[in-house]
Amino acid sequence: MTLPRVARTAAKVAVVGHVEWVQFAHVPHVPRAGEVMHARDPFEEPAGGGAVVAVPLARLAGESLFITALGDDERGRRSPQRLRELGVRVSAAARAERTRGAVTLVDDERERTITTFGERLEPLAADEALPWAQLAEMDAVYFTAGDVGALRAARAARVLVANPRAHDALGHGVPIDALVLSEKDEVERRAAARAQGEAELVVLTEGDSGGSYRTRGGDSGRWAPVAPPGEPVDSYGCGDSFAAGLTYGLGAGMSVPDALALAARCGATCLTGHGPYERQLSGARLANG
Repeated sequence: MTLPRVARTAAKVAVVGHVEWVQFAHVPHVPRAGEVMHARDPFEEPAGGGAVVAVPLARLAGESLFITALGDDERGRRSPQRLRELGVRVSAAARAERTRGAVTLVDDERERTITTFGERLEPLAADEALPWAQLAEMDAVYFTAGDVGALRAARAARVLVANPRAHDALGHGVPIDALVLSEKDEVERRAAARAQGEAELVVLTEGDSGGSYRTRGGDSGRWAPVAPPGEPVDSYGCGDSFAAGLTYGLGAGMSVPDALALAARCGATCLTGHGPYERQLSGARLANG
């Protein structure tokens, strides 16, 4: 599957984060201990929390810059090739380690279960070949993996949105415009505790219940869930697509409620496709309502 190109918008967007080469398959249910189960509809994609935000951002803006790190292996060579097909401009630091892999099983309830293999490879400020200076030209950057130096480089963008899984970079006093996480994810909630004081806006997603937000100034509110524009298929990537919509919306100058409404549409659209990339809200569809 190669997505058609979309027109560039005025918003310039980027992601600093990681890649996992993911094998996807559908199963009736997650196998129990000792159970042998046949998976159906297998396919592979470069995914993970960085790539899966970079692609929907590219769909909304026409292009996105993705700064990452990849291993010197087949996964590391295939990942940028595939992401470029999807509209992402990839700049990757080379690592001697293997590119992280993962297996994602999607059950008949459309819930995904993920198992990762290997350490997450992260871009670092010391990777001088990476285009850190270009982040100052961006309207919005989403940050999900890297060191504190990389986060400082990302802070040069007009809007900086972060995920708490970028735990090595958070908690060092770098201001963040928005911190977005899953209310149901205990790992993200624990990691967010050290960074919430650095964020102007904290956004907590609650899946098909919508979610809530609060600002440093004391404002708070909720947004309503959006009905998916088709039959729900697969929940993998819905949260990351939400984060992409929020990043794009804030970078495009939308109000917080409008950016959250766009984010909810992005997450709901992703739910109707197989894997993270088959169905994404594009800038053209956004312009047409």
